[in-house]
Amino acid sequence: MQRQDVFELAGRSYRSRLLVGTGKYADFEQTRIAIETSGAEIVTVAVRRVNITDPTKPNLLDFLDPKRFTILPNTAGCYTADDAIRTCRLAREAGIGKLVKLEVIGDEKTLFPDVAATIEAARVLVAEGFDVLPYVSDDPVACKRLEDIGCAAVMPLAAPIGSGLGIRNPYNIRIILEQSKVPVIVDAGVGTASDAAVALELGCDAVLMNTAIAGARDPVLMAHAMKLAVEAGRAAYRAGRMPKRLHASASSPLGDLIA
Repeated sequence: MQRQDVFELAGRSYRSRLLVGTGKYADFEQTRIAIETSGAEIVTVAVRRVNITDPTKPNLLDFLDPKRFTILPNTAGCYTADDAIRTCRLAREAGIGKLVKLEVIGDEKTLFPDVAATIEAARVLVAEGFDVLPYVSDDPVACKRLEDIGCAAVMPLAAPIGSGLGIRNPYNIRIILEQSKVPVIVDAGVGTASDAAVALELGCDAVLMNTAIAGARDPVLMAHAMKLAVEAGRAAYRAGRMPKRLHASASSPLGDLIA
């Protein structure tokens, strides 16, 4: 019998290796249906863009039960370490918890992270007891720095946020996987189901996406496709890929041929 394959993050175990965002959907109801279809158990929310702290206004948490989903507040829209730190503190004060996705953007056009500011913010937040999941470039050195600070995982980008380009540098992701002792979660750039499968086939622990689902013509159907892709990619990784060969190899045995 196979061992149960669970994803462990910050002291908790999850069956799903798909993390999803909550932006760009038509409304909260479509958000709920897509997330439930995806099978995701961790849902990230941009604290500065989606209301989860004011109970007097339409609130996403009326549609997503925090007892069922781990709500992962993120600092999307923050361009300085101070803004990101302040946003994380606001989420914790609102009772969302101490698990946070840290984003400090360095460029409006590409939305690439400001790595130095991300490291600066991570150091403060870890010291304050947060479990920090930093969005970072696919730079093995930066990922190692963040792991050494005490981040609960590292989240290298596959490609620019919302680009849908897929994993542009699988070799860097492989190096990050080789050196990391914390979970590696590919974040940003996934465009379709095969991109998610590739991330898991490489050995990534999980993948996080938003626009790939919310921006699809049929978000709910794409959520289903992503669920299957993540499961297939993980199963293929565990099964072990056959070696690539330059030349052909017959599919049937060559010995004991019938004369």
